[in-house]
Amino acid sequence: MAGYSVDVLIIGSGPAGYTAAIYTSRAGLKTLLYKGDQPGGQLTITSDVENYPGYPDGVLGPQMMIDFENQASRFGAEIKSGMIKDVDFQADNLKATAEDGNVIETKTVIISTGASAKWLNLESEQRLNGKGVSACAVCDGFFFKNQVVAVVGGGDTAAEEALYLSKLTSEVHLIVRRDEMRASTIMQNRVLENKKINIHWNSEVKEVLGEDAVTGIRIFNNISNEISIINLQGLFIAIGHKPNTDIFKDYLDMDENGYIKTIPGSSQTNIKGVFATGDAQDHIYRQAVTAAGSGCMGALDAERFISNNF
Repeated sequence: MAGYSVDVLIIGSGPAGYTAAIYTSRAGLKTLLYKGDQPGGQLTITSDVENYPGYPDGVLGPQMMIDFENQASRFGAEIKSGMIKDVDFQADNLKATAEDGNVIETKTVIISTGASAKWLNLESEQRLNGKGVSACAVCDGFFFKNQVVAVVGGGDTAAEEALYLSKLTSEVHLIVRRDEMRASTIMQNRVLENKKINIHWNSEVKEVLGEDAVTGIRIFNNISNEISIINLQGLFIAIGHKPNTDIFKDYLDMDENGYIKTIPGSSQTNIKGVFATGDAQDHIYRQAVTAAGSGCMGALDAERFISNNF
C-alpha cells in the first residue's frame, strides 16, 4: 500500500478542482488531485460552452477541461485518475484513502466533488443528453433561441428555468407530475402569468423523441392515462441536483440536501484545513465560472492556512 504526504489534497476535478490545483501548485505547494468518478465534472457531458470568458468562439466542454488539467499539470500538480473512497478528518491529522490503495496524509483538503443532476432515467434521455437534453437552462438555453422547449419539474428550480427560457424561446412547456407545483408562491404566480409557458399538469415524460437530436417528447397523463406528443427541440430536466458529498457526512456540516456549509465569504468548513468549493457547496449559481472562482478561493484559503499553521 503506497503512501503520500502532500500539502494539498484536492478531491474531484472540474473547474473548481483544476483551478484550485493551478493556484496551489503555482504557489509551490505539493498538490495531489484525484479526478473522481466523472473526470472534468459535468462539463464533460456539455457540448458547446459559450459563456466562459476567454473562449470567444466557444469551446467543447471536454476540451475545456483538458485545457484546465494541462494548465494545472504545467505547474506541477500531480493528477491521478480514480476516486477517494474514505476520509479521516479527526483532529489536525487529515487523511484520505483512494480506491487504488494509496493513503494520503495532507495538511489541507480542498473538496471539489461537485453535484450530479437528477435524471428521469430514460434510455432516450441519456442517449440524447447534450443533443437537446440538458439540466441547465442558463448554460444551454441560448442554443434554443426562438425554438420550442420543455422543462420537467415542479419546484423553484423548474420555475426559474421555465421563466428564463421564456425570454429566449418561442414557447415553453412545463411538465409537472402532480396537480400543483412545489415552487414558492411568488414563483408559481410568475409562471402562471407568463403567456409563453404552457403547463401540463399530472404529466410525466415517458420518452424523448429523436435520433441525433431531440424532436419531441411523449408524455403520459397519470390521471386520464392519455399519451400525447409534443414537438420541440429542447428538453430541460429540472428535478434537482445531488451533491457528491456522502463520504464527508461524518465530519462536515451540511444542509438538509447534502451541500457542504462554509463560513460566509470563505471556503472554510467546520473542520480546520478542509475547504469546500464548486457545486459541492453551491446550490445557487452552479456555473463553471463561479465554480472556478470558488476553486481559487479554496486554494488561497489553503495556502493561507498552511502559512499560518506549518
